[in-house]
Amino acid sequence: MVEQKTAERMRVPVIAVTGHLGSGKTSLLNHLLREPGARIGVVINDFGELNVDAALVTGQVDQAAAISGGCLCCLPNAGGLDDALQQLSQPKLRLDAIIVEASGVADPVALARIIQFSDVGNVRLGGVVEVIDAVEHFRTVDTEPIPPSRYAVTTLAVIGKTDLLTAAEREAVSARIRDRIRERNPDVYTVTADYGRIDPQLVFDTVTEEDPLDQLPIAQLLREEAAQDHTGHQHASSVSREFAETVLPGALVDLLENPPAGAYRMKGRLRVRGPRQPRGYLVNVVGRSVQVERLREVPEAGELVVIGMDLATDAAAASLEALAAADGGSPDKEGLARLERHRRLSE
Repeated sequence: MVEQKTAERMRVPVIAVTGHLGSGKTSLLNHLLREPGARIGVVINDFGELNVDAALVTGQVDQAAAISGGCLCCLPNAGGLDDALQQLSQPKLRLDAIIVEASGVADPVALARIIQFSDVGNVRLGGVVEVIDAVEHFRTVDTEPIPPSRYAVTTLAVIGKTDLLTAAEREAVSARIRDRIRERNPDVYTVTADYGRIDPQLVFDTVTEEDPLDQLPIAQLLREEAAQDHTGHQHASSVSREFAETVLPGALVDLLENPPAGAYRMKGRLRVRGPRQPRGYLVNVVGRSVQVERLREVPEAGELVVIGMDLATDAAAASLEALAAADGGSPDKEGLARLERHRRLSE
């Protein structure tokens, strides 16, 4: 895994978990919070005077912030959310990610924009996870001839509650949902997972498989209990490669903009060839969103990891090999300009 907890702390990814009322957002959040070693900050928004959803979150978190009294995207100037993100993104907390569980009436498009353009400088949008109730979806969310606009910002769609359908209905309904989502956004990554059991690797990174020393024992107990559930969850595949030499910026951008088949996330720190000396970059890809940050110090060696549920591992490995083998005879000014453009857009 790519080392993240260094003295040079990068921006904390903020993942929005959206979906209609009762779609299974809290079940997915609880599942993610059971990941060993994860240090997750959580913002829970409930439409109403009380945070009733907060009482349902049984996983163990390091820091939690709750916003009540309205939908996140309706708070004046998003001040409530910015305050929560400011609190949770403090470097001393060393969080792996912040998850925002939005109210069922929240507008995912507005919420994604609030996070992306937040005044909090040390956070970045880490994806929008749309949780879908396969049983009620076409009676509650997707009811018009044109697919809902919420799909436009979705990076990962989790289709759940298919266990409540008949065997004959499951694949047909799931396929219909996928087709409708891709009418609006062809690049959405979709998985089917009941009770929110997706592989946490699709959402965030952790650098240890053990609980931090300051975790409460209940976290481990909850995970041990979950491990006894034979239904479990599907595991994502990953392919990684170390890069001892610098890589060409143009070849890197080509890979970031056109990930291998089945890839949902890519992440890494790389030594990139510059006009006079190597430059260091941190890259993160979620769906088709490319984020690039400049590192103050050039790493001694680079590494890139590709993750996906249906990842074509041979093709992914070949793509990484091709990046390493790209001919670097002359300075790649055009490629560097493209990489720097992604960096500026990421800011």
